[in-house]
Amino acid sequence: MSPTAAPGVAVEGFLPPSVADGADGRDFGIYLHVPFCRVRCGYCDFNTYTSDELGEGASRSDYAATAVREIELAAHALSDAGVPRREVRTVFVGGGTPTLLAPGELASMLTAVESTWGLAPDVEVTTEANPDSVDADDLVALAEAGFTRVSFGMQSAVPEVLATLDRTHDPERVPQVVRWAREAGLSVSLDLIYGAPGETLEQWQRSVEAVVALEPDHVSAYALVVEDGTKMAAQVRRGELPMPDPDDEADKYELAAALLARAGYDWYEISNFARTPADRCRHNIAYWRSADWWGIGPGAHSHVGGQRWWNVKHPRPYAAQLAAGRLPVAGREMLSAEDREVERILLGVRLAEGLDVGPELADQLSALAGDGLIERGPAVEGRAVLTLRGRLLADAVVRRLT
Repeated sequence: MSPTAAPGVAVEGFLPPSVADGADGRDFGIYLHVPFCRVRCGYCDFNTYTSDELGEGASRSDYAATAVREIELAAHALSDAGVPRREVRTVFVGGGTPTLLAPGELASMLTAVESTWGLAPDVEVTTEANPDSVDADDLVALAEAGFTRVSFGMQSAVPEVLATLDRTHDPERVPQVVRWAREAGLSVSLDLIYGAPGETLEQWQRSVEAVVALEPDHVSAYALVVEDGTKMAAQVRRGELPMPDPDDEADKYELAAALLARAGYDWYEISNFARTPADRCRHNIAYWRSADWWGIGPGAHSHVGGQRWWNVKHPRPYAAQLAAGRLPVAGREMLSAEDREVERILLGVRLAEGLDVGPELADQLSALAGDGLIERGPAVEGRAVLTLRGRLLADAVVRRLT
């Protein structure tokens, strides 16, 4: 089915009864989007806003209460569709900079999730944070509220690269916040971006080595993509910055993979590395395995039983819809069986465990193995497991399997 417009929907009848089929066997997670930033980074195209971009009706101080209202309506919609009450296995608070909200406000949203659905005994609760958006007391408060994990947007250890990305923190702050998080009992993930305009291979190596020295539990390393509509895209268009070079980004990925592997980090998804299986981000794994999740907040996306929808983007109409007792939905679509299979391949092939494919794709698997893109042994058994070269060319692998 193609996407349909849904400018705010009543709770009753929003989800078709089919989403309840097999729900007991699917994990359920919650994403909480906090759309506020102090400064908009030049490369970022996420749905975020600085205080100067928001007018009346979109107050940061009211945001937590507004999000709690969506949580309440979400529970009604799931119940109305016959979806059984399931404990939440993962909660991920992203943004934006979630920690621009006070720890008590973040805690109030988590409390609402817990009181509405319950939290699994081994629940993973993550918040993103900038290194300069938290202090030791904040991290202790988050841990006491039930957060188990913090993901710091480090991006680089090199001041010049951070400046190109419009990041505001001092790289010397990162070891400090990592130490504070550990002392609070939180698991730590560090996010890196490679391929920033002007970044040398030596600078990238410094960043990876700085991460390894801090011994986080988890590392994410993403290639910079210059998105249309961003400040960086305009800078590239005007010739002020060079476009990232795919060959350079491939070299940097290979370097990071080698350095992280040497330090004991295993890749479990193309851009994600963990010290142990227990340190993997279970929330993101749920996305890649097409589990159920409800996205709370402006522009947040959700998926339950093949039904996908997304909220209105701006915080002001988002809040207005909720105040009127309506889910703030901008559009939705029901995935067909064919859509689901394409998505299963698109997402599943990125995982280190690989992907089982049908016997009808045996010739494609054999050809991919011959090209060095997937491991030959698993391919014989009908499984696609990416090689290092395959990780660099994952999109090509997906095209040949779909």
